[in-house]
Amino acid sequence: MPRPSNTEERRQQIVDGLLKVMAERGYERASVGEIAKAAGLSPGLVHYHFSDKQEILLVLVEQLASRARIRVTMRLARVKGDDARAKVDAFIDAFLATGGDAAPSAVASWVTISAEAIRQPEVRAAYDRVVKADLEQLELLVAAVVGKRRARTIAAGLFAAVQGYFVLSASAPDLVPPGSAAGTVKRMAAGLLDTVEAREDA
Repeated sequence: MPRPSNTEERRQQIVDGLLKVMAERGYERASVGEIAKAAGLSPGLVHYHFSDKQEILLVLVEQLASRARIRVTMRLARVKGDDARAKVDAFIDAFLATGGDAAPSAVASWVTISAEAIRQPEVRAAYDRVVKADLEQLELLVAAVVGKRRARTIAAGLFAAVQGYFVLSASAPDLVPPGSAAGTVKRMAAGLLDTVEAREDA
């Protein structure tokens, strides 16, 4: 595999610098100088590689989405056979489970990105694409358990719970018992899926 170019390495350092600063201070207080400092570069190099702070943020949105997709793919690959319920749990685990692949700074940054999506149309468009793709994947997994008719409503509720845990863990971490998020949302999923299956069987 070829070695990344110096330009790619510098751009990645800058994106990682924004991630670090944003997780600690939010987007508004992530000045180019602070991003450069966190990246170990000069502000001039940040300006050389990116036209503005928003461009860095949009790259970060895509990278965080890509990392989340990789986690989902890896968790789904661990499910044996065609256990549809286990696949729903694996999806939830990919977003909320603690462990070696957990990324608290990414979660904190994602919460900030969701706030910026309200304020900035370009960020909203990128955010919408990511959330839509994630929600569609969860809907397909849920549909394999309960069928298409109720899958969207259940998937939206579960995904809202995931996003809610993101906000709580980033803004009020003391309110979330450590390691509780994935288990709680999986129990919610089981309750919703059981209810629908029971109605279908009645």
